[in-house]
Amino acid sequence: MKKCLVVALCVLLIVSACGKKEEQKPEASDGTRRLNIVTTTGMIADVVKNIGGDFVNVTALMGPGVDPHLYKATEGDMRRMADADIIFYNGLHLEGAMGQVLEKLKEREQAFAVTDKIDRTLLNRPPGFEGTFDPHVWFDVRMWSMTAEYVRDVMIDFDKVHAVQFGENAQTYVDSLHELHSYVYELAKSVPPAQRALITAHDAFGYFGKAYGFEVRGLQGISTASEAGTADVQELVQFIVDRRIAAIFVESSVSPKTIEAVQAAVAARGFDVKIGGQLFSDAMGKAGTEEGTYIGMVRHNIHTIVNALLGGRMAQPI
Repeated sequence: MKKCLVVALCVLLIVSACGKKEEQKPEASDGTRRLNIVTTTGMIADVVKNIGGDFVNVTALMGPGVDPHLYKATEGDMRRMADADIIFYNGLHLEGAMGQVLEKLKEREQAFAVTDKIDRTLLNRPPGFEGTFDPHVWFDVRMWSMTAEYVRDVMIDFDKVHAVQFGENAQTYVDSLHELHSYVYELAKSVPPAQRALITAHDAFGYFGKAYGFEVRGLQGISTASEAGTADVQELVQFIVDRRIAAIFVESSVSPKTIEAVQAAVAARGFDVKIGGQLFSDAMGKAGTEEGTYIGMVRHNIHTIVNALLGGRMAQPI
C-alpha cells in the first residue's frame, strides 16, 4: 500500500511540475503570488500562518480530532502535496503511516520536518522505542518556538522578497510563545507538587511534564498504535489510589474508553477519581475557536489541568 502511494505521488509530482508556472497568479495584497504551503498537523499550520501572514496560502491535512500517528494520506492529500511549494511536517515518526511519502518529498527538498533543527539532546527518548524520540515537542512551548524559527528560515529561502515581513512576524510570534511559556509555568506552580500528576490515554505529555513539573502517565505509549494491557491498567489504578489523584483526562484525538475503564477500576478500589475534562493532544480544536490556535490550545489545556487537580478552585484565568 505504501509503495503504491509513493508511486502515485511521483506521478503527481511530474504532472504538477509541468503545470505550476501557468498557475502562478498574483494573490497577496502586494500583487505577488502567495506561497502554497501544506502542513500535516494544525499546530504546524498555525505557526506558518502566523509567520507568513498574507503572503502564504496554508492547508493542514489533519483537522480537529485527527490522530496523526494513524492518519493515512488520501488521493486528495497526495495532490495537495504535489501542488505545494513547501510541505511542513512534524517528523520524529509522528506521522507514522505517512512516513515513506514524506521522506520521498524531503529528498526533493520540497518537504521539511519542523523538528529537524531541535538539538537532539533536548529530546525525550521513550523506553521501549530504541532509536526514536518522543515527537510531541509542542507541549514544551519553548521547544515549539524553535520550530517557528526554522519555519521562518525555510520560507525566506523560498520567498526572499518577503524576508523582512517573515522575520518580523516570526519575532512577534516567538515573543508571544515566550509569554505563553511563563504563563503556563506560573499556573502549574499553583498545584501542590504531590498533586502534579497528569494521567491521559496515551503518553503525549512527556515534554509538558518535564517543562512544567508534572509526573506524566499515559496508558498507551508514545504512539496510539500501541495498546495498553491489563497490567498497565492495574499499575495506573494503583498509582491513582496511592497518590489520591483528583482527576484524570481524556483527549480529543483518542477514544475515551481506556480512561473511562481506569476510572471504573479506581472506583472498584473504593476511590473516586474524576474525569477532569478533555485535553487537546495530537490535534487542535475547531477553526474559529480559541482552541483552534496553538496558543489557545495550550491555554485551554493548562486551565483544564490545573482547575481539575485543584478541585475546581483555580483562580480566574488571565
